[in-house]
Amino acid sequence: MRFIDESKLVGVLKKTEGASSKEAEDILGKALLLDGLGLEEAAVLLQMEDMELLEGLFTTAKKIKNEIYGKRLVFFAPLYISNYCSNNCLYCGFRKDNKEIVRRELSIEEIKTETRLILEQGHKRILLLSGEDENNFELIIQAIEAIYSVKDSKGSGIRRVNLEIAPLEKEQFGEINKAKIGTYTVFQETYHRETYRKMHPEGMKADYERRLNTMDMALESGLNDVGIGALFGLYDYKFEVLALLQHAKHLDTAYGIGPHTISVPRVKPANNAFASMNIPKPVSDIDFRKLVAVLRLAVPYTGIILSTREPMELRTELFNLGVSQISAGSKTSPGGYSREEWGQFSLNDTRSTGEVIKDVINRGFVPSFCTGCYRLGRVGKDFMDLAKPGLIKVHCLPNSLTTLQEYLEDYADAETKEKGEELIEKMMRYVPRERKKKTEEYLHKIRNGVRDLYF
Repeated sequence: MRFIDESKLVGVLKKTEGASSKEAEDILGKALLLDGLGLEEAAVLLQMEDMELLEGLFTTAKKIKNEIYGKRLVFFAPLYISNYCSNNCLYCGFRKDNKEIVRRELSIEEIKTETRLILEQGHKRILLLSGEDENNFELIIQAIEAIYSVKDSKGSGIRRVNLEIAPLEKEQFGEINKAKIGTYTVFQETYHRETYRKMHPEGMKADYERRLNTMDMALESGLNDVGIGALFGLYDYKFEVLALLQHAKHLDTAYGIGPHTISVPRVKPANNAFASMNIPKPVSDIDFRKLVAVLRLAVPYTGIILSTREPMELRTELFNLGVSQISAGSKTSPGGYSREEWGQFSLNDTRSTGEVIKDVINRGFVPSFCTGCYRLGRVGKDFMDLAKPGLIKVHCLPNSLTTLQEYLEDYADAETKEKGEELIEKMMRYVPRERKKKTEEYLHKIRNGVRDLYF
C-alpha cells in the first residue's frame, strides 16, 4: 500500500512556506484541545523560524505533555543480541561491509547474563534488538524466553520485552505474538524513496515497500502495539515528520490503532559508516526541539521515545517538549553490559541508569518502570481508547509512583532515596481521588517488602 504520498507532502510544505503568525497561533490554540493536528497544520508549525512563535510552540507542547503524561518518564534499556547483518546501510556500524567490528551473536547464557546486569540497574523493561540477519529468528524467540526467566539479586525480573528487529513474515508474527512481547517497532529510517534507495543499497532492507507495510502485517497478524520512527538527518526533517504523521493516520484509519510509540533518533557517528560522518541533512538542536514539539501536538496520544544518542541537557529539554520514554545506562553492542565494544552508533548520554534517575528526580520528573497496561491487557484499541482522551494517566501516575518506590527500596543510593520519597509525597496530591487510598496502601506494602503491585 502506497499510503506515503510524497507529492502531497512536498506540496503541503510548499503551500505553508508563507504561513502567517496568526495561522500558527490559531493552530497552537487548536492543539490544546488534544485532538491532534492535520498535515497542513503540522507543516505550518514546522515552517516557523521566529523565536517568539517557537517559544509559543514549546509552551504548548509542554502543556500537552503534562496534560496527557504528567511528569512521568518511562525507563527502558536496550539489549543487543547480535550484530550480524545482511544489510549495508550507509549510516550504521553494523553494516555487512564493515570489517572493523567484531561480529558476535550472544548465546542464551550470555543473554541471561546481560539481562541480569540490566536488572541490577533497576530496569523492568528491555528493548530487544538485533542486526537484520535472516537466520536469527529462532534466537530471537529463545532470547525472549530467556530474558523473562532471569531474576536478579533482589528477586526481580523483566516485566516487558519490546522488540526492534527486522520485518517478519506472517507466520513469524504469530510466533512473536505467542512469546508475549510488548511493542513491536520497525523504523522506516527515511520515508523519502530516493534517499531510502541510496542509503540501503543491498540486503533485506533495500525493499522500501516491504518495510513500509510491516506494521500492517503485524497488526493483521494479531499484534496489539506497534512503534514507528525515522532516523533524522538522512533527508529533510520536515518531510520526515509529515510522513510519520501520514503513517500514523493510515494505521489509525485502517486498524483503529495508531502507533503506540514514535522514535526520533538523529544520525550519530558510527564506526566505518560514511553517511554517519557526513550527515546528508543535519538537524540542528533547535529544529530537533521543534520537531519533537510538533509531534507531541500532532499525535498527543503517542509515546515519543528518545535514546541516549542525545546529550544530557538536550534530553532534559526534550522531556518537557513531548518525550515520554527514555533509555538509560545503554549499551549498543552484543555483550556491551559485560564488556566495552564497538556499538551500532556513538552515545552522548553515557551516565549510569542511577545517575540519570537521580537527575530526573531532582528536575521534578517521575521515573516510571510501569508495565501495568501490557500485563492487564490494556493494549491495542483498548489502550488507544484511554490514551487519546488523556484518560490513561489515571492508571499511569499511580503505577509510576509504585514502581519508583520499588526502585528506591531496592536499587537507589541514600540521596536518591531521600529525594525520591519527597517527590512521591509531592506527586501524591495529583493522584486521582478514586486511586489515592489504594496507592497509599500499595506504597506502604512496598516499603515493607511486597513487590509488583499495580493498577
